[in-house]
Formats: sequence, structure tokens, C-alpha cells
Amino acid sequence: MQHDFKNEVAIITGAGQGIGFGIAMALARQGAKVLLNDENKELGEKASKEIQNSGAVCYGYGGDVADPAVTKFLVNEAIKKFGKITIAIANAGITLFGDFFSYTPAQFQRVMNVNMNGSFFLAQYAAAKMKEQNEKGTILLMSSATAHQAHKHLAAYSMTKAAIEMLAKNLVIELSPYGITINSIAPGATLTERTLHDKKYKSTWERITPLGKVAEINDIVTAALFFVSPASRHITGQSLVIDGGWTSVSPSPF
Repeated sequence: MQHDFKNEVAIITGAGQGIGFGIAMALARQGAKVLLNDENKELGEKASKEIQNSGAVCYGYGGDVADPAVTKFLVNEAIKKFGKITIAIANAGITLFGDFFSYTPAQFQRVMNVNMNGSFFLAQYAAAKMKEQNEKGTILLMSSATAHQAHKHLAAYSMTKAAIEMLAKNLVIELSPYGITINSIAPGATLTERTLHDKKYKSTWERITPLGKVAEINDIVTAALFFVSPASRHITGQSLVIDGGWTSVSPSPF
């Protein structure tokens, strides 16, 4: 489904590749002015150039969203370049698998800082500018199917994703008076550059997913664009699971 984003200015974190890049490309091709971020500066710049080469407007930046200064910079840069921000998508996240009994404080803190700082402070800084500019906006957070069902060795990660969904629900109270909507999407198994490194990933998840297939990036992109488009203007505080039915039956991939 095509949407008109020509008057929109969007920030997307963790968008050098994978789902984030897919969302950035789709938004830019449908008219939005996009600022994307990736922890890997070279990857972020390469992604933005690819989008620019398609004839769209996009700027790429490096930076680790575990540091709130990075998200604050992105929001200020959007204002500097385009005078406003109307869409903020907190896509950046990190998965550190580990046995609960041996999970280290350093591993735990890293997952908390990237996933939760990156989401909370992008929402905070973007919403403050949306409020200040007196123009309605929308925020999208990236959750996971593991926020809904247990997955071995992902206790810390799942905590952050469940918290992110609660953040979206809670901020309805804070943001609705200013016409700002906030939602989250929760992808299940999805084919990306990262997951394709595991040669058994696709066959394993096809076997345990009721629809018999793994999500492709575009399956997640279409949901994301719906939530940041006028088509969802009366939807806020919600989370949509996109997992081919896995959370309904929840067989372990191990």
C-alpha cells in the first residue's frame, strides 16, 4: 500500500541494513525526508547513499543510541535541516544471547542501554519537538515476538522488548493531548543480513511457524508504514505481532 509522506520528516535508528533500512527506503521513496542512523558510521552513510541514488532525500549518521546524546543530535539535526520532525522510529536494538546463570552485568547493561535508552530518549526528544512545533506526529517503537513468549537465552533481551511495549502504552497519557501517537511492532523470525548468517535459521523457523514461512523484511516494513501513516491516526498505545502465528503455539527453535 502506498502512502503520501511528502510532508513528513522521519528519523530511523539502526537503519544501516535489515528492517530499519527497509523502512527508511520505503519512507523516502514515498516522499519523506529521512535521517537514518547506524552504530556503524560507514554502514549508515552507505545506506543513505543507496537511498539517495533512488532519487529520494536521505541523510546518514553514525552513533550508538545507547548514548542519549546521539538521539538528541539526530532530532536537532532534523530540525536544523527541515524545520520539523513528524516521524520517529526507534528501530535500533541489540540481541545478546546468553544462559541466565552466566549472563554478565556487562552483557545485561549493554542490552538495557541500547534497547531501552535508544527507545526512551528518541521518543522523549522527538515528542518534545513535536509538542513545541504544535504539529501532530507519530512515534514507532520496535518490540519483538519474544516480548510475548519465552525464548531460551533471551531473558534480558525479552525484558527490554516487553518494557518497550509498556512504554508505548504508558506514553499515550503523556502524548495524546498533543496529537502524538505512539505504537510498537513486534516482529518474529525475519530474514535479514544478520539472521541469514545462520544457515539453519530459515528451515528451523519455517518448521515451527504455523504459516510455514519466515517473515521477509517487507512484511515488517508494510506494518511500520501503516503505523506512521494517516491510515492509523486513531491507533495509539498498541503493539502488533508479526510472526506468522508463532506466539500462538510457541514451539522452541532449539
